[in-house]
Amino acid sequence: MVTETQPPPQPAKHVPTSPTSGITFPFPFTAIVGQAELKLALLLCVVNPTIGGVMVMGHRGTAKSTAVRALADMLPPIKAVQGCPYSCAPDRTAGICDQCPKNGGGSGKRPTAVTIPVPVVDLPLGATEDRVCGTLDIERALSQGVQAFAPGLLARANRGFLYIDEVNLLEDHLVDVLLDVAASGTNVVEREGISVRHPARFVLVGSGNPEEGDLRPQLLDRFGLHARITTITNVEERVEIVKRRRAYDADAEAFTAAWAKETAKLQRKIKSAQKRLPEVVLPDPVLYKIAELCVRLEIDGHRGELTLSRTATALAALEGHDEVQLEDVRRIAILALRHRLRKDPLETQDDAVRIERAVEEILV
Repeated sequence: MVTETQPPPQPAKHVPTSPTSGITFPFPFTAIVGQAELKLALLLCVVNPTIGGVMVMGHRGTAKSTAVRALADMLPPIKAVQGCPYSCAPDRTAGICDQCPKNGGGSGKRPTAVTIPVPVVDLPLGATEDRVCGTLDIERALSQGVQAFAPGLLARANRGFLYIDEVNLLEDHLVDVLLDVAASGTNVVEREGISVRHPARFVLVGSGNPEEGDLRPQLLDRFGLHARITTITNVEERVEIVKRRRAYDADAEAFTAAWAKETAKLQRKIKSAQKRLPEVVLPDPVLYKIAELCVRLEIDGHRGELTLSRTATALAALEGHDEVQLEDVRRIAILALRHRLRKDPLETQDDAVRIERAVEEILV
């Protein structure tokens, strides 16, 4: 197994950097105009990563990737075991990681900790399965004659975000692998005599343009939430988008500082929600309504109920409630169910309208 630390992720393209300090300044999450559905879906997955990630479908240039990078940059830095290629947490190292015990994690000593930003890993469309999952370290095999594992993108994404732009153009078998790992939190690699299991818990975010095709239903169903983003048509909002972008391009550091107060406010809200989440109660009457809603919409399987309950609980925590209310379920029903409806080629009604009608009839 390799023990060297992984190189730090490179700054994302089109992210301004301070010429004096070299610090990058992603566009502030709180400064994004509109796109409430996308922002809410991302926030809920941060509060409760077990929701299962977000699939974002929308037109080009609607701030999909900007929102993902901005949210990750806004989150407080995390502590990780120094030298661990999977960025395990020092206070609870994963039992399947064989690097942390070498740093004191398995001898009763507290492993050395370092502070790192929340990982945001971009998965390019041309990536191979070996690059994504990891494979044999050819360099060490040739130079030292040993079999060693070279971690892939899934290792770098542990405890962070894995972002796939144009996910609907990614090969289906690779999407299937990603969804399996995202659901289990563990990556299993069998390559050339190497058998490795390592932690891979991340929020999977996929985006795409609906004009280029959809994912197969059985793959799309495994994303927790599905947000649809459209081009903003309100003239005032479009003008505000241009103004904010021009101000950001002119001086990213000053623009970020101007939004620091709003950013800090949202950070406190997220942190409070994460602490409150385990204490939020999901009453049986609300759970029965959730199940009834899925039956009415003829949702296949039980991911619908599970996602609705997890997402509604996360929303209640985010809003400061101690108990899930029917209003919480109403707000997230479309996000959690629109991609799980059976496709009827003769159906002319929009998916969102079908869900809204069922919600009005049942969640009363």
